[in-house]
Amino acid sequence: MFWGKTLGELFEQGGFVMYPLLVCSIVAVSVVIERIIVLFLNRSNYAGFVSDLENKLTHSDISSCREWLQALSNPLAHVASCNLKHAELGQGIREEIVNREASEQIARLEKRINWLSIIGTLAPMIGLLGTVIGLVEAFYQIEQQGGQVQPGDLASGIWTALLTTVFGLIVALPTLAVYHFLDNKMAATTLKMTWVSSRINEWLATQNQSENETLR
Repeated sequence: MFWGKTLGELFEQGGFVMYPLLVCSIVAVSVVIERIIVLFLNRSNYAGFVSDLENKLTHSDISSCREWLQALSNPLAHVASCNLKHAELGQGIREEIVNREASEQIARLEKRINWLSIIGTLAPMIGLLGTVIGLVEAFYQIEQQGGQVQPGDLASGIWTALLTTVFGLIVALPTLAVYHFLDNKMAATTLKMTWVSSRINEWLATQNQSENETLR
């Protein structure tokens, strides 16, 4: 119960503007659930992954390390595998290829997240539109009655009009909160990809230097 009414009664009292708000809320919940599942399936422990990667690079050859990485299903492993796959190329072209792979991985993880930003911005505006329409109708009724209205009638019309703004904010606030959470997760994943790529570049450079010294 809210303000002495059920949620269904409040929805009906809010008018037609409540329907687009309902659609926004359904889409937002669907995107959040789907993206959280994707992030869960692609999760990785950065510290543990780096420790295992350094151990593999130290005690195994590149081929064995790539087989291990390909068995993992997370963005860090994909980027590391891509880097080792093109180990024979120059650092410049290899970094371009790795950056492309990292961008593709991030794009896959970020898919539809921008919908949350759009909904978070749009929902309060839809609610405000409903409020303005409700206020126009309330004051129109006052005019029709020649200004002979009771304060309670005016309060009732304004109270009904403000419902859509309340529901618009209820949809927008958690949607924007989750959007920024997911956006920060993407930024952190991007940074970790850069760190992993840098570690592999450092290892490859050390290997090349050791081989050159051996040839001398």
